[in-house]
Amino acid sequence: MSPRAGHVVRYSYVWRDEGRRGETAGRKDRPCVIVLATEEVDGKIVVTVVPVTHSRPSDPTIALEIPRRVKARLGLDDAPSWIIAEEANRFVWPGPDVRHVPGGGFVYGELPAALFQALRERVLALAREGRMRALRRTE
Repeated sequence: MSPRAGHVVRYSYVWRDEGRRGETAGRKDRPCVIVLATEEVDGKIVVTVVPVTHSRPSDPTIALEIPRRVKARLGLDDAPSWIIAEEANRFVWPGPDVRHVPGGGFVYGELPAALFQALRERVLALAREGRMRALRRTE
């Protein structure tokens, strides 16, 4: 399966503050949204993912809430969740930290086009403001 922007995958995400402390492994697997998948010169695909969390962000400008019907379609739990747009992990696909989702494969599903477009715009706005940071993960 080729990763595509908008896919929701299960990934062992390392938060920015964890990376600053030198942690190299995520503390738990979580849904993450692929915001960018690019093929590099050597043929490898580099993926950028942003995390999904149940924790309501203190700053609402850094996140988008996932509607309940979208979570249900993806097979996620029914607790409120947010996509955090101010930080990301970058890695060569699939890498050792992508996990199988229940039922098999690596992808829960895809965000609806309008939600992905809103996320893309939020990520780009935060990047323009210098507030978006990506942590490069090992292969």
